Amino acid sequence: MAAQVRDVVEQYVKLVASGPTDDVVNLYTADAVVEDPIGSEPRKGHDAIREMYAALEHMQGRETEVHSIKVAGKHAAVSFTLVGHFGDQKMTLSPIDIMEFDDEGKIVSMKAYWGPDNMVMGPA
Repeated sequence: MAAQVRDVVEQYVKLVASGPTDDVVNLYTADAVVEDPIGSEPRKGHDAIREMYAALEHMQGRETEVHSIKVAGKHAAVSFTLVGHFGDQKMTLSPIDIMEFDDEGKIVSMKAYWGPDNMVMGPA
């Protein structure tokens, strides 16, 4: 199970950089819950999750870099950085995403831990 979870986490981080949105959404169960960032209104189900990830489609030149993946049974934590551009602004986001998986390796829940100090906006 740990290898399968690690593979899905690695695929998730790659898809956050490259898309397409539906490929990211398909990593989740149909009734999955996402709280991104932690403390925000949870999004439940593919439609709500798709709406969140679709915002990334407007970001140009997206790149991700994994810093650490920790897997414990059906749970994983991943620390990574997302860099991209919105027009003439460069955004760098460094979250830690905590995920829970079902027996088929689909994401059941994801909580993204990040705050204002973890997102830097500046000139491209």
